[in-house]
Amino acid sequence: MRIVFMGTPEFSVPVLEALVEAGHDVLCVYCQPARPAGRGKKERPSPVQARAEALGLPVRHPTSLKTPEAQAEFAALGADVAVVVAYGLILPQAVLDAPARGCLNIHASLLPRWRGAAPIHRAIMSGDRETGVCIMQMEAGLDTGPVLMCEATPIGETETTGALHDRLSAMGARLIVATLERLDTLVPRPQPEAGVTYAAKIDKAEARIDWSEPAEVVAAKVRGLSPFPGAWCEGPFGRLKLLNAVAEPGTGAPGTVLHGLRVACGDGVLRILSAQRDGKRAMGAEDLARGMDWPVGIVLT
Repeated sequence: MRIVFMGTPEFSVPVLEALVEAGHDVLCVYCQPARPAGRGKKERPSPVQARAEALGLPVRHPTSLKTPEAQAEFAALGADVAVVVAYGLILPQAVLDAPARGCLNIHASLLPRWRGAAPIHRAIMSGDRETGVCIMQMEAGLDTGPVLMCEATPIGETETTGALHDRLSAMGARLIVATLERLDTLVPRPQPEAGVTYAAKIDKAEARIDWSEPAEVVAAKVRGLSPFPGAWCEGPFGRLKLLNAVAEPGTGAPGTVLHGLRVACGDGVLRILSAQRDGKRAMGAEDLARGMDWPVGIVLT
């Protein structure tokens, strides 16, 4: 098919590669403009732009698609379909209507659960046992369109957002290729009204750990916010970013360090599996125990 690809972050890159490998004609790649990054604040192209240029594909990065000029340029491509995954701009109706067979979105949740910006984070933070990928026909509403194909996957007991992100990216790449192969025969399934939840964008203010919460809740927050922005706490050794943890039975005053990198919570105990101090590399439990002073009884806040 003649495809316009629209995506920006690393999550989108395997999808672009899969479309090219499947033999589709990628007419143009749309992504967000380059942003200042690093200590020198030099403009750095997005992962999708860098990969598209390496593949020899034309790239556009408009700041908006709302102007008549941008919409006319998009329509002039004459695409059969647009494939959209984590693009970052709202598509006006004129853009949604331009491809002959519409715009297809790859969404990293089991819709209608977790519509919105941060479905992977929210699924883990809420303690969901499974998630997945949906291929959806786009319409004006926020992730409200009918679903063409869907695949579920369990969330591992210690799986972080970073690990699940990579798995769902690969699933989405595989699923969109299968969807395009069967596009003539697939019947769009409207999303049910029951079970709608919204995955609000992650706010860094959410990241501080509240040790009075149950250990299950704290562990889900740690895994859901790992690796970015990272759930954190303060201790005698400064700020500590927790990267992975599990809940276990136990008791103690909330925030109190117990034996074996365990911290008491409002209900139960959090066992730290990996963490990172400011300016230091991430460390697993054994390295943490050797490299830091963890006397039993100190209090984390």
